[in-house]
Amino acid sequence: MNETHRDRDAEGRARNARPRDGLGRPLPYGTPGVERQPEGVVRTPHETLGEAQRLLDAGMPFHAHEVFEDAWKSGPESERELWRGLAQVAVGLTHAARGNTEGGARLLRRGAGALSAYGEARPHGIGIGGLIDWARELAGRVESGPTVDAAAEAPRLLG
Repeated sequence: MNETHRDRDAEGRARNARPRDGLGRPLPYGTPGVERQPEGVVRTPHETLGEAQRLLDAGMPFHAHEVFEDAWKSGPESERELWRGLAQVAVGLTHAARGNTEGGARLLRRGAGALSAYGEARPHGIGIGGLIDWARELAGRVESGPTVDAAAEAPRLLG
């Protein structure tokens, strides 16, 4: 019988320890990758937005999505849809940059839809209207065009 090796964390849970590139794609073991975002970090909204913007600007939307996911899981119930929508647009940008234009467009639109519940509100200074416009415009472009450069397409979260 062929046994499959699975990476495990200190508690014995399955965790993929393979290095990843800036778009979150797994690389072969032993290959240098980018530092992964630690999971389960509780940050203030200000810290979340600052770290996510840094990662987006660096062309690492997959890693920004993980930061938003932490906020989604640890934040108040009233803000879950906000952080989930931000995670979806970040992972939509990830897919678009990886060349998965259909999946990228779908996630960008899904994230824009989640964010639209906030209307004209500016939770934590986030420019919701601008993000929705950005996500929808990018979704339309990636459906009919080439792979995008994640850093060049990074949205501005505060504005």
